Amino acid sequence: MEGLDEVTVSVLMAANISEGMMGTLSREDLQDLFPGPENFLRRKAVWRACQDVLEESGQDDSKSSSSSSINESPKQQTSTTLNATPAKCTSPEKVVKLFYPEYVLHTDTELEQVRQQYFELSKKGEECSCKMSKELRCRLIRNTMTSMIAILRAKGDGESHRYPSKPEITAMAKGIVQYYPMLQDQGIKNTWVTVYTQLNKRLQNVRSPQKATPDGRHSKSSAKRRRLDQPSDVEEMDSSDSTIILDLSTEGRSSPESASKTSELEGKRKAQNLLEEEPSTLPSPNTNKPADINSPDTHCPATLAKHYKTLQTLFKRKNPNHQDVSQLLDLEFSARRAFIDSNTIREEDRHKKVLEAYPCFKDIGHVMEELHRILDKDNGNFINELKGRWQDFCQKVQFFGVWKKTLKPPMGMDKAEQALEILRVLPSLFPSTSAPPKRARDASEALVHVLEDQEDPNTYLMKRPLSCPVLIVSPSNCILAVGDVPITTFPKDEVTEGALYLMAYYYTLHLTYPKCVATLLSVIQTEVLLDKIHERDLTSSYKKSMADWNAFIGQ
Repeated sequence: MEGLDEVTVSVLMAANISEGMMGTLSREDLQDLFPGPENFLRRKAVWRACQDVLEESGQDDSKSSSSSSINESPKQQTSTTLNATPAKCTSPEKVVKLFYPEYVLHTDTELEQVRQQYFELSKKGEECSCKMSKELRCRLIRNTMTSMIAILRAKGDGESHRYPSKPEITAMAKGIVQYYPMLQDQGIKNTWVTVYTQLNKRLQNVRSPQKATPDGRHSKSSAKRRRLDQPSDVEEMDSSDSTIILDLSTEGRSSPESASKTSELEGKRKAQNLLEEEPSTLPSPNTNKPADINSPDTHCPATLAKHYKTLQTLFKRKNPNHQDVSQLLDLEFSARRAFIDSNTIREEDRHKKVLEAYPCFKDIGHVMEELHRILDKDNGNFINELKGRWQDFCQKVQFFGVWKKTLKPPMGMDKAEQALEILRVLPSLFPSTSAPPKRARDASEALVHVLEDQEDPNTYLMKRPLSCPVLIVSPSNCILAVGDVPITTFPKDEVTEGALYLMAYYYTLHLTYPKCVATLLSVIQTEVLLDKIHERDLTSSYKKSMADWNAFIGQ
């Protein structure tokens, strides 16, 4: 801790941070230890000291590992030397010089900190508690595969058109788990299987343009021999980034057959352009920053634009992966909510603009997950708990309706019929002061409409006086529409959860409750969704309805 002032040393000693542990400190840790702008220079001095510790430990690691080879080849067991870069580099660069081609294993300051932490814990026998975050793991896999492809393209020979083969990916996976031991699989012989799977999946997601024929059409053969001049999704690397060059030796060399098979692995993906509304979806770096995001580049416009473009391209597939789309929606949440909640779009056109920019919200599953993100993103069991509260609420409503003499006992009715009957009488159990539009038969038309014989749903939507979300029930299925636009369909037996779907679209599209059912939807908001309403926003009709409801259920 030489070079640090007495105050800094005393704070570090009070936090039980020794000189050996300084290499594991992050910028967020320094912000916690020395908060405020007056400690800026002090944080900067400690950060320099942390980097010096990392450099010293990196030189020690290079000496101790000089007898081991990063490539596990059955035909060659030669030892290689890991050389440290000069002291001017922020992170030590470790080079393994073997046969051509030499592939690059990505590393940067944060990855080196995790690795250093692993070795510190291994001295205490606690290395199992060291885990690499999902964000860092994805960055490592993405940048490593990008580097492998770029090195092949740079060769400029007959093999420059191909992609890394399976033996090459296998060798790289072994090198990654050897350099980052915390990524090794436990309990199996081949500890690199998971990393190999992630590298292979990343390879399949790489996209490059098709070669056009002289007549302007894309050649089918060019789709099989795809060329990648410059990766479209390479993130700019920090000045602290370094590389580890990994040779494949005999194991890394692939036969022409494996190379041709790998080049034909890639599926065809059409390039998608960002919509005109995309710039408005990106907030400034100082606004709408999620509270749980630590990396400063995860909320910048360039990163958010990349997530948005990837999301659009992914969902244009014939069968998009639901989990992949959900992950991108998580990453792009703050920018999306800033775009949807802004006043730049008229509410009458908001649902069209949002669905045009995010077609994934035509899927009820994604809309329910968006409701989850808005209300309680940290609760992994939110949707199941929400459905359970809705079932309890409907059971109480049935007794409440019978007591009010607006519902008959559900004798001989299936669950779908009971749910439709509850939706029909809910506006009368929790009435609003405003009457429904003249062309609407009653207030329940704002929630559900059961098609009569030979009635066309499109004709009904065109004549409908309300623009709020609605359920249209036919003999075979249900249609969920917003305004005059049908959004999606679902089986009729799921109408029991239809009210939750409506509330999810109200929240996702940031729509205002219709006046004729505002009291009812406010009750569902507070009693089922557990989303409180400010005291000054409570209407007299809501207070009266809640007083009757609480008196009935005994609260």
